[in-house]
Amino acid sequence: MLRGLFAGIKDLIYPNCCLACKNKISPAKERILICSQCWDKIEHNLPPFCVSCGRRLDRTGTAKNICSGCLKTKFYFDRAFSPCVYTSTIKKLIHEFKYSGKDYLGEPFGKLMNKFIKDYRLPIKYLDFIIPIPLHKSRMREREFNQAQVLSEQVAKEFNKKVLPDVLVRNRPTRTQTELAPEQRRKNVERSFTVRDAKAVKDANLLLIDDVLTTGATSSEAAKALKDSGARIIFVMTLAN
Repeated sequence: MLRGLFAGIKDLIYPNCCLACKNKISPAKERILICSQCWDKIEHNLPPFCVSCGRRLDRTGTAKNICSGCLKTKFYFDRAFSPCVYTSTIKKLIHEFKYSGKDYLGEPFGKLMNKFIKDYRLPIKYLDFIIPIPLHKSRMREREFNQAQVLSEQVAKEFNKKVLPDVLVRNRPTRTQTELAPEQRRKNVERSFTVRDAKAVKDANLLLIDDVLTTGATSSEAAKALKDSGARIIFVMTLAN
């Protein structure tokens, strides 16, 4: 509550500034508070994609269709996708989205995700439900909303899918993944998810949604819990990787 109040006061004191570069913004962009220059600087994820994590392949990986990192890693999800590369501009905007109460950024972020799904003809029509990666209740109290659920609702609305926000539960608090090395990230989220209603996901094809995929540890652990409960195919989509 206080976080949202302080964010609102700040927006009143410093109105019409771009959330990324902090420069004065034109009236046409006031609603989302992202200037045209910063919007154009968002780096889009382009093919060829790794068939596992969804990152753009470099020249050495194109023959195998899989990146060197994924060759050494077992993921429980079947494939991941992201429309953006996690570089400076989108990184700043996601930080505002998650930590400064800017939940309205879900709408332009959702448009990026939806355009990617259409442009690359992702098989969303074969997916039964969308599941957002959940926050632990302590972090939910701190942030007041789950950014993954906001993104999930944007995708669900565009493709007429049902969101299951309460099926997957984060059963214990974990450290922020950005502070940790890859192996620490895996251990940090190990067995941190529980499926509340296994019947809801049994034999279902699912789309897991989160904001960022870095090592893939969080999404993989969530997918493991869902597959252990009978889910079939699990795709992951994040705003950036």
